Amino acid sequence: MYYHDKRLQYPVTVDKPDPRFARMLQQAIGGVEGEIRVCMQYFFQAWGNRAPTTKYRDMLLHTATEEIGHIEMLATAVALNLDKAPASLQEEGAADGIVGAVMGGGNGRHAIEGMIHKNLLSGGLAAMPMDSDGVPFNMSHIYASGNVAADMYCNVAAESTGRVLAVRLFNAAEDEGMKKMLHYMIARDTMHQQQWLAVLEELGGPSANLPVPNSFPQSEEDQANNYNFYATAVDGSVPDGRWTSGPSIDGRGEFTVFQNKPLGEEPILGPARPDSGAQDKQIG
Repeated sequence: MYYHDKRLQYPVTVDKPDPRFARMLQQAIGGVEGEIRVCMQYFFQAWGNRAPTTKYRDMLLHTATEEIGHIEMLATAVALNLDKAPASLQEEGAADGIVGAVMGGGNGRHAIEGMIHKNLLSGGLAAMPMDSDGVPFNMSHIYASGNVAADMYCNVAAESTGRVLAVRLFNAAEDEGMKKMLHYMIARDTMHQQQWLAVLEELGGPSANLPVPNSFPQSEEDQANNYNFYATAVDGSVPDGRWTSGPSIDGRGEFTVFQNKPLGEEPILGPARPDSGAQDKQIG
């Protein structure tokens, strides 16, 4: 069960509406780095969580619900940036054929051949669940494996790329209200990265959790290839890094270098079946 408070999680103000920045903000809503992605990821991880304690499920639900508030903030910001845009911006928008076509009263559908700006054409000057190119969010980037450690690593990556996007938006923002909103969201990304890492630490850290899943006995994996770095450069060169020599991160092996070469033979498939519809020369 969920409840809604109509007040925003953090103030969202726009002094100088900018349709172009509204379009950029759409990436933070429905892009692969966006808030819909992490919101749904945390919800599905929570709903499927089978840890012995409920605290990880509870924590995920708290954070997933927080992310709904972030979506609401960004949607408000998109609407405010599209609302009452000054004439000068409308004219500048006309240059790309989309903003100007709609705001200028023209037939916007004649300008869709490039980037589709659906929050103008279909959303009525409001945000929509899509990225900055108008591609709808389709849930294909939601990772909820049922393995707590695997999910936490996915969450760190999601918050890391989300923070990268938020920083880029902050650097591109000209409106002080947008900068204030984004500096808040960047701070929350910092906390969430630390939060997921704290779960991994509580579970025992990398040495206890890697490789994922740690429930599979490593004695049953290929012992000759579990700590090899495969070098694939034609000239035989190998990058000099922590991953090419010395003890592995989990302390259970030694990093070595393997100059990649075929370990199997050329695959030879049998002839085609008579009922396969192949050419008669293919059928043995």
